[in-house]
Amino acid sequence: MTLFAGIDLGTSGVKIVLADAEDAILAEESERIAVERPRPGWSEQHPDLWWRATCAAFDRLAAAHPDLTARISGIGLSGQMLGAVLIGADDRPTHTCILWNDQRAIAESAELLSRVPDIGWRSAGNPDPGMTAPKLLWLARHHPEALEGAEMLMLPKDYLRLCLTGERASEPSDAAGTLLLDCRSLEWDRELATAAGWSAGRLPPLVPSHAAAGRLRTELCRRWGIPGPVPVAAGAGDNMACAIGVGAAAAGDSVATIGTSGVLCIVSDSFRPAPDVAVLTNPHAAPGTFLSLGVVMSAAQSFEWIAAISCTKVPELAAAAEAMARERGIGDAPVMRPSLTGIRTPDNRPDAGGALSGLTARTDAAALAYGVMEGVAFQFLDCLKAQGTAGVKAERLTAVGGGSRNRFWVGLIATLFDMPITLAQGSANAAAIGAARLASVACGEATAEEALHRRLPAAATITPDAGFSDTLAERYQRFRELPK
Repeated sequence: MTLFAGIDLGTSGVKIVLADAEDAILAEESERIAVERPRPGWSEQHPDLWWRATCAAFDRLAAAHPDLTARISGIGLSGQMLGAVLIGADDRPTHTCILWNDQRAIAESAELLSRVPDIGWRSAGNPDPGMTAPKLLWLARHHPEALEGAEMLMLPKDYLRLCLTGERASEPSDAAGTLLLDCRSLEWDRELATAAGWSAGRLPPLVPSHAAAGRLRTELCRRWGIPGPVPVAAGAGDNMACAIGVGAAAAGDSVATIGTSGVLCIVSDSFRPAPDVAVLTNPHAAPGTFLSLGVVMSAAQSFEWIAAISCTKVPELAAAAEAMARERGIGDAPVMRPSLTGIRTPDNRPDAGGALSGLTARTDAAALAYGVMEGVAFQFLDCLKAQGTAGVKAERLTAVGGGSRNRFWVGLIATLFDMPITLAQGSANAAAIGAARLASVACGEATAEEALHRRLPAAATITPDAGFSDTLAERYQRFRELPK
């Protein structure tokens, strides 16, 4: 039986799955990665950590399951997006990678927008500190030696592929987040690169997400007991890979990711930008489609924060929040916007902090926890409304990510959206499954139509709760009035 390895490079770690042609996961391994925060608002990792973590996880897979790794026919990649990976002539990083949730390049974002006022209508969106191009301007101002020593700009998963294959490449779904890609032509834009102080000649060649972008190095085949040759697919940004993993590949298919951040991904059949409401619009990993992304900067991270300051474990606090809502009602809970790392959609305020109103003597940890869950759900509704302004509509919605395990939280979103939400079996591995599916196409074992549109079986369907609907609508209006 042929197997495919899906490598998912996240912010907090690397996960590798070995899946068959029907998405059955036969083995998996993961390795955590630390995030450095040297100053408030900063977030970075050294690319070497990603490679060491990947090797550690793959080594354990090969040691525990040599019979399975021997059947790997292809490898695919999913990766955290927007990080700036600068590579020298020796393929070594010239600087740590500034991550997607870093806020240091606020001034540079405004500068780039002034240089190219229509950038959001040509690329993935308007400049934001999380995007790659403003980071280049910041580095030019503060660490010019990193740029001077760099031969090429790459993205996190592309660096992993470079380590796996020795080949430099990228693909459109991830490349769009650099703000250097023309999303209509799917080619690097020389004017945008120049505006960011870069050059198109220092950008990697682009291939489709499902195409082979190199072969696994011979020494790694020997190390992991893989006969080879093994094509390594170009892969996709994590949101696109996650969508592919659950089968969201046609217009109207949608995925709500409730992870460290939150993202509402809606598939569109054409490029429908909405930069004026801070929506990102990237080429999708499914050929001929685009993915509209509304972004909640802090989702599960916000709930982990309230659990930490209340000295309560996350599962216990989540259960207490649901019990409070059902027994006491939600009317007197505080209204919160838990934007711990700024706001993207729809207000584009990376400098904004959180806000709340309605504290009373009855407010306890459970009520605050409910307020966080509700506030994140309200931000998802903000995304849905913003994406709707561009004519992008969600018709079929699946929830994934760690937060989707809390069905009450998913139910709040379903009620606000007034639509059912599917929980897919195995959705915790959706991005890695998506990467494995791309690998199956890259090695010729499946067509894009066969592999990328296949839906994971449903584990449950969460329907709107009419009992909360009217009160949530009223509280949403109060949420929108909170100061930013």
